Amino acid sequence: MINRRMEELGKAPSKIREIFEYGKKRKAEIGEENVFDFSIGNPNVPAPADVNKTYKNLIDTHDDIWLHGYTSASGDPDTRRAIADDLNRRFGTSFQASNLYMTCGAAASLKITITAIVEPGDEFITFTPFFPEYRVFVETAGAKLVTSPTDPDTFQIDFGNLEAAITEKTKAILVNSPNNPSGVVFREETVQKLAALLAEKEKEYGHTIFLIADEPYRELVYDEEIKVPYMTKYYPDTVVCYSYSKSLSLPGERIGYILVPDEADHAADLYAAVAGAGRALGYVCAPSLTQHVIEKCVGQVSDLSVYKTNRDLLYDALTEYGYTCVHPDGAFYLFVKALEEDASAFCERAKDFELLLVPADSFGTPGYVRIAYCVTTDQIRRSLPAFRKLAHAYGRS
Repeated sequence: MINRRMEELGKAPSKIREIFEYGKKRKAEIGEENVFDFSIGNPNVPAPADVNKTYKNLIDTHDDIWLHGYTSASGDPDTRRAIADDLNRRFGTSFQASNLYMTCGAAASLKITITAIVEPGDEFITFTPFFPEYRVFVETAGAKLVTSPTDPDTFQIDFGNLEAAITEKTKAILVNSPNNPSGVVFREETVQKLAALLAEKEKEYGHTIFLIADEPYRELVYDEEIKVPYMTKYYPDTVVCYSYSKSLSLPGERIGYILVPDEADHAADLYAAVAGAGRALGYVCAPSLTQHVIEKCVGQVSDLSVYKTNRDLLYDALTEYGYTCVHPDGAFYLFVKALEEDASAFCERAKDFELLLVPADSFGTPGYVRIAYCVTTDQIRRSLPAFRKLAHAYGRS
């Protein structure tokens, strides 16, 4: 009668969303100021001033058909050209508008890309910890998600584990750097080693192995010495999936893109498959008005200083209280070791102190919790006594 897999997904929403909804209910009961909700990665800094100015200016100066009508299925040509120019300026690349396909955010970019390349029996590899929706995207496309554990002390790639995971069935590697949930950035030497391994495996198995770079947090890096390598410059069979949700604080506008470089194997066919997958999945075109805004505001970034302040304040306090956490280079999450083996039980106990944390079992790393620090600095300051009390309840601090 109905698709049971879809029913299961509908009845079992992500743990992140579940806790987020609990938080809204709890705030209504005891007041928003009394609940310390660290569940969801919803940017709390405003978009750059030019974003809203551009929305207003476009509405005031253009007709409704141009503003709200369909663009080309692959996206507005001027928008794609502006994005290509910005990438070329920043990374020394030579992309054109024809390399870009506009999407409804990073989730759509990933789902379209996976659908575009998947064939029966394929496997996709990702590194733990990983964004839980990867499993949904891969498995509903008919493929298998294989996880490769990272170094538990650094969350950098463990190449022994990765090489053991790659087989003739491997179609792609999913990479997220800066990482959700750990905040770790893969360094240049790591990316070079990854590219060399994949090139070697392509020759061994006689088929393309794609690298899918999931990059919504690319600009969210807080220390000058930390650089995020641009993957296409190291490995030609890379597809970049990007979103402006974080860099421009526009998560609700659902705007992003897929980049298919000319250097990729059979690039024209790959781009056509991306376009076909977008069509098959029902994505006619990305939101038109926001595409036009992106054209005018490309290259801008929200004020990230708040996130750096929040990271430093929370990391320093939690490690002082006895929590263990790898220092995050970017994104806006702390990935903290739970103070008991069962992370879900730990998160339930945290609720006694009105702390809403996300257990990381679905991220592929049991025993950890994710704390999204994209909240007000005031909330973090007010939450610190609660974190101390939680640590004290486990005999820490």
